[in-house]
Amino acid sequence: MSIQKLFDLTGQTAIVTGGGRGLGRQIALGLAEAGANIVLCSRNLAACESVKQEIIDKGREAIALYVDVTKPDTIDKLVDAAISQFGKITILVNNSGIGGRFPAAEMPLEKWQSVIDTNLTGVFLMCQAVGKTMIENSYGKIVNIGSAAGFKGTEPFWLDNVAYNSSKGALSILTKDLAVKWGPLGVYVNTVAPGTFPTDINREKIAKIGEIMLDNIPLRRFGGENDLMGAVLFFASGASNFCTGQTLPIDGGLTAK
Repeated sequence: MSIQKLFDLTGQTAIVTGGGRGLGRQIALGLAEAGANIVLCSRNLAACESVKQEIIDKGREAIALYVDVTKPDTIDKLVDAAISQFGKITILVNNSGIGGRFPAAEMPLEKWQSVIDTNLTGVFLMCQAVGKTMIENSYGKIVNIGSAAGFKGTEPFWLDNVAYNSSKGALSILTKDLAVKWGPLGVYVNTVAPGTFPTDINREKIAKIGEIMLDNIPLRRFGGENDLMGAVLFFASGASNFCTGQTLPIDGGLTAK
């Protein structure tokens, strides 16, 4: 098989949660360029519609749908609509997530629960709903979007949200456990863990302490527009057919220190 064929997603369908902006947009555009039909979904439907048009303008197929990953009924509607439109789902990218700044000694329970509900429980609910259809078809690639913050504790000046770190750390174990359970059924589960990428969520922080952050990143730069899509494509494609249950940092060497 040619190397190009290993990464070819022609005829496949990928759901990308949180696909309307930031890293989700980058991922969706990359998978579309590799040939996949794209299902963009989040609570911000307008943002997903915008990315959908970008994909269509490039000659690929895409739809935009509403989903709240903490609400199983919206997930079920999403899955049904995706299958109705494209026949089956072969790729799921769990990118939806929330953060915020909450010192550990003062974090309200509802803030802790909100982060865990979205970043961990929401990923499980999406895996569960889409995983059922993948198991029925004896094939599927699930790519969870974790974080370099899931590998270790972080100084408060860099990231002061114990719930976020905890959710992303737990995501790696969720990935391993589902990979072991579903591997014999043809479903692959892996995680990509980004470091710092300039997005709407963290641009203000980068503006304030960007130089200090760069001093802690061995490559001395932040992630760019093309730095994440290749790793996600690897896990979403046939190139990773002997790889499951793994977490790959894409962080400029941050977690190597």
